[in-house]
Amino acid sequence: MVGVYLGVAAMKILFVTPEVEPFVKVGGLADMTGALPKDLVRQGHDVRVVCPAYGSVRRVGDWQARPEPLGVDVGGASQWARVWETVLPGSRVPAYFLENHDHFARPEVYTGPWGAHADNDLRFAFFCRGALALCQQLDWVPDVIHCHDWTTGLLPLMLNTTLRDTPLARTATVFTIHNLEHQGWSPARVVDFARLPWGEFHRDGLVSNGMVNLMKVGLLHATKITTVSPTYAGEIRTPDGGFGLDGVLNFRAADLLGILNGIDDESWDPARDRSLPAHYSAADLAGKAVCKARLQQQLGLDVKPGVPLFGVVSRLAAQKGLDLLAEALPRILDRMDVQFVLLGNGEAKLENDFRWAADAYRGRFGAHLGFDGGLARLIQAGSDFFVMPSRSEPCGLTQMYAMRYGTPPVVRATGGLVDTVQNFVEGQPVGTGFVFGDATVAALTDTIGWACATYYDRPAELAALRLRGMAQDFSWRSSAKHYVDLYRWAVAARVGG
Repeated sequence: MVGVYLGVAAMKILFVTPEVEPFVKVGGLADMTGALPKDLVRQGHDVRVVCPAYGSVRRVGDWQARPEPLGVDVGGASQWARVWETVLPGSRVPAYFLENHDHFARPEVYTGPWGAHADNDLRFAFFCRGALALCQQLDWVPDVIHCHDWTTGLLPLMLNTTLRDTPLARTATVFTIHNLEHQGWSPARVVDFARLPWGEFHRDGLVSNGMVNLMKVGLLHATKITTVSPTYAGEIRTPDGGFGLDGVLNFRAADLLGILNGIDDESWDPARDRSLPAHYSAADLAGKAVCKARLQQQLGLDVKPGVPLFGVVSRLAAQKGLDLLAEALPRILDRMDVQFVLLGNGEAKLENDFRWAADAYRGRFGAHLGFDGGLARLIQAGSDFFVMPSRSEPCGLTQMYAMRYGTPPVVRATGGLVDTVQNFVEGQPVGTGFVFGDATVAALTDTIGWACATYYDRPAELAALRLRGMAQDFSWRSSAKHYVDLYRWAVAARVGG
């Protein structure tokens, strides 16, 4: 199956994902699956992507329906899908979208107005079986199938059982954990629906606490396992970070690897970002002051170029540590000459807390409760510091965007934040941000105070810190090379060699 491209063995790689940028996005998973395939193709590999065609999918570019329907062997009688084909924008990566009214016509990916969809197990079992049926219909047998999170957990098991006597049996699987907290629980009904052998329905197989755990299935049956940062790969093997699956992950530890996510450094570039009122670079930062003034104006702050401005772009949730920030804000704003801007939505209590702060500290705290992509970029560019007090952060992308835009991050030492942000050392040419350890209001307040003091008292050191952050290479080019090595390792383990 492995071919040759410019003297180097080229692979056929299929991404099976519930999200892909720019067509459908809930979180950082979509950023990865929309960017990594492009870099793999640049290295000469044959890469394709398959995703559900939700009712809300953005039909970017030219979409063509394949002429023949796709039969999907699930349930008592086979079901059918229409397959739409396009390419990832700015690339030649084929992207296939599976359309089925019963499973994917609704606009939401995982959850609706009343919580997680009750039939998510059946929806994504159909998706897994459909992705494999598409390979057979295309007469295209991948060397590696790269699966993403619990929604694709059944796919490696399907290859290892019901498809083991087909050409797909030689296909290796790589299973990436994007967030172990979300595992995909299902009643036993999914075994029959997915046409899986009941012999797998036991505690050392499909079952956790009497139910099918789709994440666990993927971890047990994938050829190799990755997660989105080296530190997170260690954290999930502990009782505190394993969410009940640390035993499984320790059992598979020899096949588990943490590879840091990258960012699209062409899109996220302050020298070319079309959403900014002024461009700038490490060689000339003048445009950053223009962005700061625009941000202050847009969020209703006093326009004061000499006051440090702290920015936040986040889902408003305790996992993100935003409850710590909400509690810390009064003591910060009462004691320090600083400003804050916040963009995000989420838990109702936190939204109310930040509404109160915006009213109580007019001109010093501004909030936009919702999401606005252009404003997110302006916050990255116009802020002096970027705050991420996360309790848990498998990888995190916004801290990388912040450094790219010359905005030193203030982060808690967890997951990918450890792997991407080096703590500032006063008086030394060391560090790209400000890091604290304890998930407490006091630790967050003290670290913001430290950043504030650096702004006022050590401007030359802060300027050097800013430039070190802008010099970091967080592109997918580096991460893609690690994934190629991993894919080869997986293929060798699957077929020998």
